[in-house]
Amino acid sequence: MNDILNYLPYKSSFLFVDNITALDENGVTGDHTLKPEAFFYEDHFPGNPVTPGVIITEIMAQIGLVVLGIFLMLDGLPHEGAVMNADSFPLLTSTNVDFFKMVLPGEKVTVTSKKQYFRFGKLKCSVEMQNAAGDLVAKGIFSGIIKNAVR
Repeated sequence: MNDILNYLPYKSSFLFVDNITALDENGVTGDHTLKPEAFFYEDHFPGNPVTPGVIITEIMAQIGLVVLGIFLMLDGLPHEGAVMNADSFPLLTSTNVDFFKMVLPGEKVTVTSKKQYFRFGKLKCSVEMQNAAGDLVAKGIFSGIIKNAVR
């Protein structure tokens, strides 16, 4: 299941997926532990670092939309209106996220995504993030499209 991580288009400091624990055509669950030395903690906020909402959103998008999108592209099944090839990749197009708790440096978060639909190259998912205590950190609706890389 974790071999799907080899297909993610992110490297080092912007990769926010550590482990995929469940993955099928209807959804994905994965986790990420925030590194206390991550670049964004230095200035957000000095002396009292908190994970920026945009990073929480990015973690949710990478696990809940991109991993699932890549899985659907690689599953070998025909998808209505989607053109899949080696140059295809999922691209976030919209989010609507509500935040409920802060995430601090060193915390492990788990993201669970449920596919609402995937057709004509568009993937829409309901995504939730929980902390290690099982508390809801954030939830939202994420959408993305399948794009082909321009070479």
